[in-house]
Amino acid sequence: MAVADSLQSRARANPRRVTAVLSVIGYVLVLGAFTPYAPFPKISDDLVIFLGDAIAVVNSLALVSILVGVRYIKRGEVAKHRRAMLTAFSLIMIFLVMYLLKVGGGFEKSILAEGAVYYAYLVMLAVHIVLSAVAVPVVLYAVVLGLTHSPSELRDTSHARVGRIAVAAWSLSLFLGIVTYVMLNHVYGWVPRGHEAALLLAVGPSLRSLRSVAGDSGEWSD
Repeated sequence: MAVADSLQSRARANPRRVTAVLSVIGYVLVLGAFTPYAPFPKISDDLVIFLGDAIAVVNSLALVSILVGVRYIKRGEVAKHRRAMLTAFSLIMIFLVMYLLKVGGGFEKSILAEGAVYYAYLVMLAVHIVLSAVAVPVVLYAVVLGLTHSPSELRDTSHARVGRIAVAAWSLSLFLGIVTYVMLNHVYGWVPRGHEAALLLAVGPSLRSLRSVAGDSGEWSD
């Protein structure tokens, strides 16, 4: 208890410093997952696909929690607002774990779309990624302030102003992530990104067909 109180006291006194440290840790973890030196176990193709679906569900729940939290604070229900936002933050932590495992231990997907649809998908994906990166420090700062100050004390901080920015960036990022997920996985189909893509394009987006052909050629294994 004393350790927890000490940490809370330090976070309360230096919310920007705590936010900066946590943000850097988050950025390093995500960027590191894209390198060949990422310390993540190799996972099966089926698990990669499952994690992609699970991530979409978690992000959808997080978006709903954020919108519910916004509604609560507009009605002056501070306690409910706090619970909703902490629920959304907890869901994003779950997303982060699944995302790191998926990216660090599995493969990435490329959409099977052409023309205007393909470029619209890329634009939405790019905006989603940029907003995700931008949202990290503002979301963390709002959360740190919320966890270390009482509701009355928060009125004298920048929690409300930063929170509005966090909600806007976070919500739009989640929404675009869900839209691109649906396009990639349920509308246009996909192939693994990388050197396997040229081979797998020839047999279509069916995972069973992809794995059968790859198994015969010996070029794609779990």
